[in-house]
Amino acid sequence: MDYSTWAGRTQTRHDSISPELVTRIAGTLSEPAPAAGEPLPLLWHWAFFQEAVAAELIGVDGHPVTGEFLPEVGSRARMWAGGRLVFNKPLKVGVPAERISTIERIQEKEGRSGSLLFVTVKHSIYQLNELMLTEEQDIVYRDPSPYKAVPGKPAPEAEWRDQVDIDPVMLFRYSAVTFNGHRIHYDWRYVTETEGYPGLVVHGPLTATLVLRTFTKAKPDAVVRSFAFKGVQPIISDQTVEIGGLVESPGVAHIWAATSNGISQTGQVTFE
Repeated sequence: MDYSTWAGRTQTRHDSISPELVTRIAGTLSEPAPAAGEPLPLLWHWAFFQEAVAAELIGVDGHPVTGEFLPEVGSRARMWAGGRLVFNKPLKVGVPAERISTIERIQEKEGRSGSLLFVTVKHSIYQLNELMLTEEQDIVYRDPSPYKAVPGKPAPEAEWRDQVDIDPVMLFRYSAVTFNGHRIHYDWRYVTETEGYPGLVVHGPLTATLVLRTFTKAKPDAVVRSFAFKGVQPIISDQTVEIGGLVESPGVAHIWAATSNGISQTGQVTFE
């Protein structure tokens, strides 16, 4: 299929950055909830701007069937592979916001597991007509194939570190607050029998949120200006996830999440 015509498509969504939903995100992450008018913690915006798709428009994997904004991809599995964010100002709780999304790039390639379709979507989020943050999301669609665990690189020495136990309840609650129906995160039979994983898969965005949270707690006076992250391998729930980081140069930090199988997600933060 020729996917080139999908590049440049746009979509606009609005949200109120509801204090009620912010409270649920806070409970999911065991964090204090900011009140209306206060800054929204970094990456919590992923719970907003979600479309309430009718049940009959949901695919077998739990994702909405594509074909309006994102292209129709048939039976391919969807993965959020990584992204890049630039933070201009913190979003404020309870203040109406607008997100304008554009498909920037779309390209099909051949990988080790078969055909891969790479889609990069740019989001620009505004409050009171002011650009608060921009984000590029890298989405990959792959042909169905059994999951194969490959040992990753060990985590490097860290200046700061934390450990998080991510259990099925946390996965379910994060799916709920982000309105993410992807069954690999909560449906044991589907994820093991259909997609071939050994257990429930931790959301890449949840991992990124926990990694960046660890950085902000280690560097409480730092003002984060950008964050880029990339998934290396899936994290299966009921594992202890080690999160760490180190400052590579002034204003630049390398951060990561790892399990006993090695690095699972890696990222870079720029800060002042």
